[in-house]
Amino acid sequence: MIWCGLVSFAGACITFDGFPTIKIAVLSFFIPIMGWIAGLYLSDFLDRKLDAIEKPHRPIPSGRITPNEALIVGGFLAISGFILTFFLSLVNVLLVFVVASLVYSYAKITKSKGLLGNINRGAVSVAAYFFGVFSTGDPIESIPRYIWFLAFVFLFHDTNSNLVGAIRDMEGDKKGGYVTIPVKYGLEFSIFVSLIFTFIWLPLAFFIPYNYGFLNKYFYVVMILVILIIFCLYVYLFKAIKKYSRQKALKFHEFFVIERITLASAFIFGVAEIHIAAMIYIVTLLITAGSQFSLRKKYEFKEIAR
Repeated sequence: MIWCGLVSFAGACITFDGFPTIKIAVLSFFIPIMGWIAGLYLSDFLDRKLDAIEKPHRPIPSGRITPNEALIVGGFLAISGFILTFFLSLVNVLLVFVVASLVYSYAKITKSKGLLGNINRGAVSVAAYFFGVFSTGDPIESIPRYIWFLAFVFLFHDTNSNLVGAIRDMEGDKKGGYVTIPVKYGLEFSIFVSLIFTFIWLPLAFFIPYNYGFLNKYFYVVMILVILIIFCLYVYLFKAIKKYSRQKALKFHEFFVIERITLASAFIFGVAEIHIAAMIYIVTLLITAGSQFSLRKKYEFKEIAR
Protein backbone atom coordinates (compact mmCIF):
# COMPACT_ATOMS: atom_id res chain seq x y z
CA MET A 1 0.00 0.00 0.00
CA ILE A 2 2.99 2.31 0.53
CA TRP A 3 3.84 2.29 -3.19
CA CYS A 4 0.84 4.30 -4.38
CA GLY A 5 1.38 6.90 -1.67
CA LEU A 6 5.04 7.27 -2.61
CA VAL A 7 4.22 7.58 -6.31
CA SER A 8 1.74 10.36 -5.55
CA PHE A 9 4.15 12.09 -3.18
CA ALA A 10 6.94 11.81 -5.76
CA GLY A 11 4.65 13.52 -8.29
CA ALA A 12 4.07 16.33 -5.81
CA CYS A 13 7.79 16.74 -5.09
CA ILE A 14 8.75 16.79 -8.78
CA THR A 15 6.06 19.35 -9.62
CA PHE A 16 6.92 21.48 -6.59
CA ASP A 17 10.65 21.04 -7.36
CA GLY A 18 11.33 20.17 -3.74
CA PHE A 19 9.55 19.14 -0.57
CA PRO A 20 6.00 20.56 -0.72
CA THR A 21 4.07 22.08 2.18
CA ILE A 22 3.19 19.77 5.05
CA LYS A 23 -0.49 19.79 4.07
CA ILE A 24 0.24 18.75 0.49
CA ALA A 25 2.85 16.21 1.60
CA VAL A 26 0.49 14.50 4.06
CA LEU A 27 -2.59 14.54 1.85
CA SER A 28 -0.81 13.52 -1.37
CA PHE A 29 0.73 10.58 0.47
CA PHE A 30 -2.15 9.28 2.60
CA ILE A 31 -5.21 9.85 0.41
CA PRO A 32 -4.00 7.48 -2.36
CA ILE A 33 -3.13 4.91 0.32
CA MET A 34 -6.66 5.11 1.71
CA GLY A 35 -8.06 4.68 -1.78
CA TRP A 36 -5.66 1.81 -2.45
CA ILE A 37 -6.75 -0.07 0.68
CA ALA A 38 -10.39 0.53 -0.22
CA GLY A 39 -9.65 -0.95 -3.65
CA LEU A 40 -8.07 -4.00 -2.03
CA TYR A 41 -11.20 -4.56 0.04
CA LEU A 42 -13.29 -4.28 -3.13
CA SER A 43 -10.97 -6.66 -4.98
CA ASP A 44 -11.16 -9.25 -2.20
CA PHE A 45 -14.94 -8.89 -2.18
CA LEU A 46 -15.21 -9.44 -5.93
CA ASP A 47 -12.58 -12.22 -5.88
CA ARG A 48 -14.09 -14.13 -2.95
CA LYS A 49 -15.28 -17.02 -5.14
CA LEU A 50 -11.92 -17.27 -6.92
CA ASP A 51 -10.05 -17.11 -3.59
CA ALA A 52 -12.26 -19.90 -2.26
CA ILE A 53 -10.66 -22.16 -4.89
CA GLU A 54 -6.96 -21.49 -4.34
CA LYS A 55 -6.76 -19.44 -1.13
CA PRO A 56 -9.65 -20.44 1.16
CA HIS A 57 -7.66 -19.24 4.19
CA ARG A 58 -8.09 -15.59 3.20
CA PRO A 59 -10.38 -13.52 5.44
CA ILE A 60 -13.59 -13.60 3.38
CA PRO A 61 -13.54 -17.24 2.14
CA SER A 62 -12.52 -18.45 5.62
CA GLY A 63 -15.43 -16.60 7.20
CA ARG A 64 -13.30 -14.44 9.49
CA ILE A 65 -15.00 -11.39 7.99
CA THR A 66 -18.19 -11.24 5.96
CA PRO A 67 -18.44 -9.78 2.45
CA ASN A 68 -20.58 -6.93 3.81
CA GLU A 69 -17.95 -6.10 6.43
CA ALA A 70 -15.34 -5.83 3.68
CA LEU A 71 -17.58 -3.44 1.74
CA ILE A 72 -18.30 -1.33 4.82
CA VAL A 73 -14.63 -0.89 5.76
CA GLY A 74 -13.58 -0.29 2.14
CA GLY A 75 -16.42 2.18 1.66
CA PHE A 76 -15.50 4.05 4.84
CA LEU A 77 -11.90 4.47 3.67
CA ALA A 78 -12.97 5.51 0.16
CA ILE A 79 -15.43 8.12 1.43
CA SER A 80 -12.98 9.45 4.02
CA GLY A 81 -10.28 9.83 1.39
CA PHE A 82 -12.71 11.55 -0.96
CA ILE A 83 -13.70 14.09 1.72
CA LEU A 84 -10.05 14.87 2.45
CA THR A 85 -9.48 15.48 -1.27
CA PHE A 86 -11.51 18.70 -1.02
CA PHE A 87 -8.54 20.21 0.84
CA LEU A 88 -6.62 19.94 -2.45
CA SER A 89 -7.47 21.10 -5.97
CA LEU A 90 -10.61 20.53 -8.04
CA VAL A 91 -8.54 18.36 -10.39
CA ASN A 92 -7.74 16.08 -7.44
CA VAL A 93 -11.44 15.75 -6.67
CA LEU A 94 -12.14 14.78 -10.29
CA LEU A 95 -9.22 12.34 -10.26
CA VAL A 96 -10.89 10.42 -7.43
CA PHE A 97 -13.67 9.43 -9.84
CA VAL A 98 -11.10 8.42 -12.46
CA VAL A 99 -9.24 6.27 -9.94
CA ALA A 100 -12.48 4.72 -8.66
CA SER A 101 -13.47 3.80 -12.23
CA LEU A 102 -10.05 2.28 -12.93
CA VAL A 103 -10.04 0.27 -9.69
CA TYR A 104 -13.56 -1.04 -10.25
CA SER A 105 -12.92 -1.92 -13.90
CA TYR A 106 -9.75 -3.79 -12.92
CA ALA A 107 -11.33 -5.73 -10.07
CA LYS A 108 -14.59 -6.48 -11.88
CA ILE A 109 -13.71 -6.70 -15.59
CA THR A 110 -10.12 -6.55 -16.82
CA LYS A 111 -8.24 -8.49 -14.14
CA SER A 112 -9.11 -11.73 -15.92
CA LYS A 113 -8.37 -10.34 -19.41
CA GLY A 114 -4.60 -10.76 -19.68
CA LEU A 115 -2.63 -7.76 -20.90
CA LEU A 116 -5.68 -5.49 -20.72
CA GLY A 117 -5.84 -6.12 -16.98
CA ASN A 118 -2.11 -5.49 -16.57
CA ILE A 119 -2.40 -2.15 -18.40
CA ASN A 120 -5.47 -1.23 -16.35
CA ARG A 121 -3.47 -1.83 -13.20
CA GLY A 122 -0.61 0.30 -14.55
CA ALA A 123 -3.09 3.10 -15.25
CA VAL A 124 -4.09 3.12 -11.57
CA SER A 125 -0.51 4.02 -10.63
CA VAL A 126 -0.43 6.71 -13.30
CA ALA A 127 -3.57 8.21 -11.75
CA ALA A 128 -1.89 8.11 -8.32
CA TYR A 129 1.13 9.90 -9.80
CA PHE A 130 -1.04 12.66 -11.27
CA PHE A 131 -2.92 12.94 -7.99
CA GLY A 132 0.36 14.08 -6.47
CA VAL A 133 1.19 16.28 -9.45
CA PHE A 134 -2.07 18.24 -9.21
CA SER A 135 -2.06 18.36 -5.41
CA THR A 136 0.31 21.34 -5.71
CA GLY A 137 -2.51 23.41 -7.22
CA ASP A 138 -0.59 24.28 -10.39
CA PRO A 139 -2.86 24.79 -13.43
CA ILE A 140 -2.76 22.03 -16.02
CA GLU A 141 -1.35 24.28 -18.75
CA SER A 142 1.67 25.16 -16.59
CA ILE A 143 2.72 21.55 -15.99
CA PRO A 144 6.09 20.93 -17.76
CA ARG A 145 6.05 18.32 -20.51
CA TYR A 146 8.58 16.11 -18.74
CA ILE A 147 6.07 15.52 -15.94
CA TRP A 148 3.60 14.19 -18.48
CA PHE A 149 6.28 12.01 -20.09
CA LEU A 150 7.26 10.58 -16.72
CA ALA A 151 3.82 9.00 -16.42
CA PHE A 152 4.89 6.38 -18.97
CA VAL A 153 7.56 5.13 -16.57
CA PHE A 154 4.92 4.31 -13.97
CA LEU A 155 2.53 2.92 -16.59
CA PHE A 156 4.99 0.38 -18.00
CA HIS A 157 6.52 -0.36 -14.61
CA ASP A 158 3.24 -1.27 -12.94
CA THR A 159 1.90 -3.06 -16.00
CA ASN A 160 4.97 -5.25 -15.63
CA SER A 161 4.60 -5.57 -11.85
CA ASN A 162 1.00 -6.73 -12.22
CA LEU A 163 2.02 -9.27 -14.86
CA VAL A 164 4.65 -10.68 -12.50
CA GLY A 165 2.08 -10.83 -9.70
CA ALA A 166 -0.15 -12.94 -11.94
CA ILE A 167 2.59 -15.60 -12.17
CA ARG A 168 2.14 -16.66 -8.55
CA ASP A 169 -1.66 -16.87 -9.04
CA MET A 170 -1.38 -18.92 -12.22
CA GLU A 171 -2.92 -22.14 -10.86
CA GLY A 172 -5.82 -20.46 -9.10
CA ASP A 173 -6.56 -18.15 -12.03
CA LYS A 174 -6.68 -21.13 -14.37
CA LYS A 175 -9.16 -22.96 -12.14
CA GLY A 176 -11.25 -19.82 -11.83
CA GLY A 177 -11.38 -19.20 -15.59
CA TYR A 178 -9.13 -16.13 -15.60
CA VAL A 179 -7.25 -15.76 -18.89
CA THR A 180 -4.10 -14.02 -17.68
CA ILE A 181 -0.88 -14.03 -19.70
CA PRO A 182 0.74 -16.74 -17.49
CA VAL A 183 -2.39 -18.90 -17.78
CA LYS A 184 -2.74 -18.50 -21.55
CA TYR A 185 0.89 -18.45 -22.67
CA GLY A 186 2.89 -19.99 -19.85
CA LEU A 187 5.73 -18.97 -17.58
CA GLU A 188 8.53 -18.50 -20.13
CA PHE A 189 6.47 -16.21 -22.35
CA SER A 190 5.39 -14.20 -19.30
CA ILE A 191 9.03 -13.68 -18.32
CA PHE A 192 9.83 -12.58 -21.88
CA VAL A 193 7.03 -10.00 -21.80
CA SER A 194 8.19 -8.85 -18.36
CA LEU A 195 11.68 -8.25 -19.72
CA ILE A 196 10.29 -6.21 -22.62
CA PHE A 197 8.41 -3.94 -20.21
CA THR A 198 11.53 -3.55 -18.08
CA PHE A 199 13.58 -2.61 -21.16
CA ILE A 200 10.99 0.11 -21.84
CA TRP A 201 10.41 1.75 -18.46
CA LEU A 202 13.96 1.56 -17.10
CA PRO A 203 15.66 3.50 -19.96
CA LEU A 204 12.79 6.01 -19.86
CA ALA A 205 13.37 6.52 -16.14
CA PHE A 206 16.92 7.57 -16.94
CA PHE A 207 16.42 9.36 -20.25
CA ILE A 208 13.59 11.72 -19.30
CA PRO A 209 15.34 13.26 -16.24
CA TYR A 210 18.67 13.36 -18.07
CA ASN A 211 17.21 15.01 -21.15
CA TYR A 212 15.28 17.68 -19.24
CA GLY A 213 17.67 18.02 -16.31
CA PHE A 214 15.09 18.33 -13.54
CA LEU A 215 16.60 15.86 -11.04
CA ASN A 216 19.87 16.02 -9.11
CA LYS A 217 22.70 13.48 -8.87
CA TYR A 218 21.15 11.61 -5.95
CA PHE A 219 18.41 10.35 -8.23
CA TYR A 220 20.97 8.52 -10.36
CA VAL A 221 22.75 7.13 -7.29
CA VAL A 222 19.53 5.55 -6.01
CA MET A 223 18.65 4.34 -9.50
CA ILE A 224 21.85 2.28 -9.47
CA LEU A 225 20.35 0.46 -6.50
CA VAL A 226 17.15 -0.05 -8.51
CA ILE A 227 19.18 -1.66 -11.32
CA LEU A 228 20.93 -3.97 -8.84
CA ILE A 229 17.60 -5.09 -7.39
CA ILE A 230 16.21 -5.73 -10.88
CA PHE A 231 19.32 -7.69 -11.82
CA CYS A 232 18.97 -9.88 -8.71
CA LEU A 233 15.26 -10.22 -9.45
CA TYR A 234 15.73 -11.69 -12.91
CA VAL A 235 18.72 -13.81 -11.89
CA TYR A 236 16.55 -15.38 -9.21
CA LEU A 237 13.72 -15.89 -11.68
CA PHE A 238 15.84 -17.59 -14.32
CA LYS A 239 17.29 -19.90 -11.68
CA ALA A 240 13.84 -20.77 -10.38
CA ILE A 241 12.13 -21.22 -13.73
CA LYS A 242 13.01 -24.90 -14.14
CA LYS A 243 11.52 -25.79 -10.75
CA TYR A 244 8.59 -23.41 -10.55
CA SER A 245 6.48 -23.14 -7.42
CA ARG A 246 4.08 -20.53 -6.09
CA GLN A 247 6.48 -19.89 -3.21
CA LYS A 248 9.24 -19.00 -5.68
CA ALA A 249 6.86 -16.84 -7.70
CA LEU A 250 5.93 -14.99 -4.52
CA LYS A 251 9.60 -14.43 -3.72
CA PHE A 252 10.09 -13.02 -7.23
CA HIS A 253 7.22 -10.58 -6.70
CA GLU A 254 8.67 -9.56 -3.34
CA PHE A 255 11.73 -8.28 -5.21
CA PHE A 256 9.37 -6.05 -7.18
CA VAL A 257 7.76 -4.72 -4.02
CA ILE A 258 11.14 -3.58 -2.66
CA GLU A 259 12.27 -2.32 -6.07
CA ARG A 260 9.26 -0.09 -6.57
CA ILE A 261 9.66 1.53 -3.14
CA THR A 262 13.24 2.29 -4.18
CA LEU A 263 12.14 3.60 -7.59
CA ALA A 264 9.59 6.04 -6.18
CA SER A 265 12.09 7.16 -3.54
CA ALA A 266 14.70 7.83 -6.23
CA PHE A 267 12.51 10.60 -7.65
CA ILE A 268 12.09 12.08 -4.16
CA PHE A 269 15.88 11.97 -3.69
CA GLY A 270 16.14 13.84 -6.99
CA VAL A 271 14.39 16.99 -5.73
CA ALA A 272 14.08 16.94 -1.92
CA GLU A 273 16.76 17.49 0.70
CA ILE A 274 18.78 14.33 1.05
CA HIS A 275 18.18 13.78 4.77
CA ILE A 276 14.41 14.06 4.30
CA ALA A 277 14.44 11.77 1.26
CA ALA A 278 16.62 9.23 3.12
CA MET A 279 14.30 9.21 6.12
CA ILE A 280 11.24 8.68 3.90
CA TYR A 281 12.97 5.87 2.01
CA ILE A 282 14.18 4.05 5.11
CA VAL A 283 10.85 4.25 6.94
CA THR A 284 8.74 3.17 3.95
CA LEU A 285 11.20 0.41 3.08
CA LEU A 286 11.16 -0.96 6.64
CA ILE A 287 7.36 -0.91 6.76
CA THR A 288 7.09 -2.61 3.38
CA ALA A 289 9.81 -5.21 3.92
CA GLY A 290 8.63 -5.91 7.45
CA SER A 291 5.05 -6.48 6.40
CA GLN A 292 6.19 -8.68 3.52
CA PHE A 293 8.24 -10.82 5.87
CA SER A 294 5.64 -11.15 8.61
CA LEU A 295 2.37 -11.24 6.69
CA ARG A 296 2.69 -12.09 3.01
CA LYS A 297 3.27 -15.86 3.26
CA LYS A 298 0.41 -16.19 5.73
CA TYR A 299 -1.78 -14.31 3.27
CA GLU A 300 -0.78 -16.37 0.25
CA PHE A 301 -0.33 -19.92 1.50
CA LYS A 302 -2.67 -21.97 3.63
CA GLU A 303 -0.08 -24.47 4.80
CA ILE A 304 2.09 -21.69 6.23
CA ALA A 305 -0.87 -19.87 7.74
CA ARG A 306 -1.83 -22.80 9.95
